[in-house]
Amino acid sequence: MNIILFHPAEVELPLSGNDARSRHILTVLKRGAGDSFDAGLVNGPRGKATLEAIGADGALHLSFAWGAEPAPLAPIRLLVGLPRPQTARDILREGASLGIEAMEFVRTERGEPSYAQSSLWSSREWETLLTTGAAQAFCTRLPVVRHGHTLAEALAAPAQGARLALDNYEASQPLSRVGLPAGAQVTIAIGSERGWTATERDLLLRRGFLFVHLGERVLRTETACVAAISLLRAKLGLS
Repeated sequence: MNIILFHPAEVELPLSGNDARSRHILTVLKRGAGDSFDAGLVNGPRGKATLEAIGADGALHLSFAWGAEPAPLAPIRLLVGLPRPQTARDILREGASLGIEAMEFVRTERGEPSYAQSSLWSSREWETLLTTGAAQAFCTRLPVVRHGHTLAEALAAPAQGARLALDNYEASQPLSRVGLPAGAQVTIAIGSERGWTATERDLLLRRGFLFVHLGERVLRTETACVAAISLLRAKLGLS
C-alpha cells in the first residue's frame, strides 16, 4: 500500500487492530504513536493521518489532515468477457491501478457461465481489489464496476466516444495506429478467453466498434487488458 484508503464513515472511528490496514501501519510502515503516514478518502482527497494512540484492544486512534484531490480517472471504459475469477481479480486490481474510469464484465457466448457465480462477485471481494489497485497507484479514485450483464445488454446504451474491440482474426490495424484526440472517451472491448463469436462480432460492428489488434502474439486476457489500457493512456496524452 503506497497510500492507506479510508471510507468517509471510518475516519471518525478507531481502526480495529484486526484490520489489514492496522497491521500494515504497524508492521510494514512501522508507525508508532505520534507518527504520520499517507492517507486518502475513497473518491476524495489525499492527506496525512497521524497515529494518536493505540488502544488497549489494539485499535488505532487516528487523526486526519486532508489536502488536494487527485486528478480525474482516465476516460477509458474496459468491456471484457467474464473471465475465470483469478483473471478477473488481476484485471480489477490492475485496471484500478492504471486509473481507468469504468470496467464492465459481461457474459459472452463462449464464456463459462459458472464464473458469474464466483464468490469474487457475491462476497464483494472485487471492491477490495479496486482499493488495493488504487492504493498501489497512490490514488483515491476507484473505477465504476458492473458485472453480470450480457454483451448485448452492455451495448444497449447510446455510443459515447470511440469504440474499439480487440480481435486477432478480424482486425485490419493495430491499436497503436488508431488516431484518438487527446482527452477523448474510449471504450475498449476484449472478448472472453475463447474469443468473440461471429454473432458477437456482428453486434460489435453494428454498435460502431472498430476491430484492432495488439500484434501477432496471442495474449492472456489480463495481459491484453493491461497492454491495451497502457497504449490508450499514451495515445490520450495521459501520464
